[in-house]
Amino acid sequence: MYSSIAANKRNTVLIMAVFVGIIGAIGWVVSTMYGNTSIAVWVITVAAVYAIVQYYMASKLAVSMTGARQIEKKDNPRLYRIVENLAITEGMPMPKVYIINDPAPNAFATGRNPNVAIVAATTGLLEIMDDRELTGVMAHELGHVKNYDIRVSMVAFGLVSAIALLSDLVIRMMFFSDNRNANPIMLVIGVVVIILAPIIAAIVQMAVSRQREYLADASGAMTTRDSEGLASALAKLREYGRPMQRQSSATAHLFFSNPLKSGGIAKLFSSHPPLEDRIARLHKNATKF
Repeated sequence: MYSSIAANKRNTVLIMAVFVGIIGAIGWVVSTMYGNTSIAVWVITVAAVYAIVQYYMASKLAVSMTGARQIEKKDNPRLYRIVENLAITEGMPMPKVYIINDPAPNAFATGRNPNVAIVAATTGLLEIMDDRELTGVMAHELGHVKNYDIRVSMVAFGLVSAIALLSDLVIRMMFFSDNRNANPIMLVIGVVVIILAPIIAAIVQMAVSRQREYLADASGAMTTRDSEGLASALAKLREYGRPMQRQSSATAHLFFSNPLKSGGIAKLFSSHPPLEDRIARLHKNATKF
């Protein structure tokens, strides 16, 4: 468990380094196009500012994109008390609790840190899960909060958005500017870099997100000392899961289970490991929790 947390922290540094490298590559392309090395510095600076703004605004954006509404204990005592008891068990600040009116069973956590964390569950999840299973799901979400996955998710979301924005901007600059004096080979390399940059960024984000799902499962099982309860919840998702009504690939990695429509390409870029793998890991490590 603790080795997984250490690996998680190393992966955090890795993903930030990869994103900075990708942004630097985009800056190099622009600098090469115009023969001005200072452009690279400006590209990296603009991307960093954009990522910081996204970091502070992303949780509000995620909530608004999902249609979640905040509740108090009187609105849904069952969900609120389960989250409250888990927060007390973990010695964490009580997160804000939201409900999403959606028949698809799912949940998510977001926020910059445990002091401003948000956890949410869909009406579909509340309907099909018993208290034991719902506790396992919400313990998983609080695991994301405790492990600071929510912070990394917000930073990664901001950087991926920045890379996509920069790539689109540079592509337009290359096609609408006068490149007659530019080296054709450098232009080809530049186009390849710009096209691959957002794809590579998304793949790295998805890979790290998958590892964080496994770790949050382990954290949730450690909190409740009931890995079978979480495994049972995942089994129900495998049986009753469906795409959410309001879907967005930008926020998909925040959810307990993949909220998007399944498919070949969608599975390749999924931010979630297969439910079967998650269930198998919980069963295998049941005695260790």
